[in-house]
Amino acid sequence: MGRPTSRVLTLLELLQSGGIRTVAELADRLGVDGRTVRRYVDHLVDLDIPVEAVRGRYGGYRLAPGYRLPPLMLNDDEALAVLLGLVVGRRAGLLPATGAAGGTATGTAGETAATATGTAGETAAAKIRRVLPERLARRLDAVLESLAFTAEPGEAATPETGVLLAVADAVRHRRPLSIRYTARDGRRSERTLHPYGIVTHAGRWYVTGTDPEVDPEIGQDRTFRLDRIADARPLPGSFEPPAGLDPARRVLSGLAKAAYRYEVTLRIHGTVEQIRARLPASVASIEEPAPAPKEGTDPHTERWLHVELRAERLDWLPPVLASLDRPFVIERPDELRGLVIALADRLAASARQACDPDRTGR
Repeated sequence: MGRPTSRVLTLLELLQSGGIRTVAELADRLGVDGRTVRRYVDHLVDLDIPVEAVRGRYGGYRLAPGYRLPPLMLNDDEALAVLLGLVVGRRAGLLPATGAAGGTATGTAGETAATATGTAGETAAAKIRRVLPERLARRLDAVLESLAFTAEPGEAATPETGVLLAVADAVRHRRPLSIRYTARDGRRSERTLHPYGIVTHAGRWYVTGTDPEVDPEIGQDRTFRLDRIADARPLPGSFEPPAGLDPARRVLSGLAKAAYRYEVTLRIHGTVEQIRARLPASVASIEEPAPAPKEGTDPHTERWLHVELRAERLDWLPPVLASLDRPFVIERPDELRGLVIALADRLAASARQACDPDRTGR
């Protein structure tokens, strides 16, 4: 397999893939005997790489958590996968921003500048890209040059790494948090949160939970954007999340009920699946009445369903309702009824027009 140094690095790569590797397995992969494997392990330990020996019938070697990240060994496919993941994640706005505590004292000037102005994903991509062999770098460039996206880049609303890690730790250990938050209208506040889960949706990060200060017994449902949290500190104590919790469903429901200029209520005749095709859970909530005895509980049975949504503007809603192609009744607001009638008149007028080559340009 080449020189001993190459074998030592290959050993590190094998250990970084996770789990316990037996001496026999490592010896077979490296093409050496068990005694040489142990000598290579000693080389890694001398480099302060935390390799643990596991005794017993299924024993061998594994990497233990250390105080610093050991040298990372990636093969060609892994390096390409990481870099492409960073490119797509950055475009979708799903990579955390580098906070002051997340930087290091090492790196090139370009990496330092990226740390100050970009996301952690940008600095990671710059470091990996800088050390790629020329052959692999050309392969990556070929992929990136031929890659196209059907959607526009996501809005840059990335949370700070320190905030993300603090919230995730509180979710995992069920600890209350004190957060400093800036609302959509610019108002700042400090509040207590029992975080239940972290959710990504439409290029943004959210944390869902309850505010125990509203009601010590049940709290009040809360959904916060992580990029608007300036600081997150753990508090003493613990909490118990409700049974059957679905953080993603809670976030979507919270977004559908967020305060906007208009409150729209409709009755639509159809199935939940038909309505969700145009009005997803992040936009509208659907109330399913108890079915009549003759209808049964078949989810494919069409019936009148109560739909509520909130919106800052109404001009997008008439085309959506038309595309549903289902009977509907507008309960409020009256302004929406006028917009739907106006759209219907325009469509009817266009449909009645005869084809005039002078007007259509054909």
